[in-house]
Amino acid sequence: MERKQRIKLSKEVLLYVIFGAATTAVNIIVYSLCYNAMGIGNVPSNIAAWVLAVGFAFGTNRRWVFDSRRKGIAVLRESAEFFGGRLVTGMVDLALMYIFVDRMGFDGDVTKLAVNVLVIVLNYLLSKCWIFKK
Repeated sequence: MERKQRIKLSKEVLLYVIFGAATTAVNIIVYSLCYNAMGIGNVPSNIAAWVLAVGFAFGTNRRWVFDSRRKGIAVLRESAEFFGGRLVTGMVDLALMYIFVDRMGFDGDVTKLAVNVLVIVLNYLLSKCWIFKK
């Protein structure tokens, strides 16, 4: 890999980490507000957090991380792939939260943080290799 490609990949990974952290913050804050402050159940809180975080992630990933320039109908395809991929990792998130919090009694906030690490890695791979592939 030549130097220019390494720099571009490093920039992409750095931006993904930054916006991934921001997306994770949106996810955790919304979950915590719903679950702890509003007394909403674990699963509905997790769904609300997921919906808002995925919307935020699509905008930031499309524009700043993967610098997508698609227009028109291609944007609809891109967004469908993005939300479809996130739906898969969202189901992984939901299943793990249900198993560890509702069934095994682990702390919701700690578990949410741990599960998000796995989800971030899966989301990057899906975005890089499938959704925003050049």
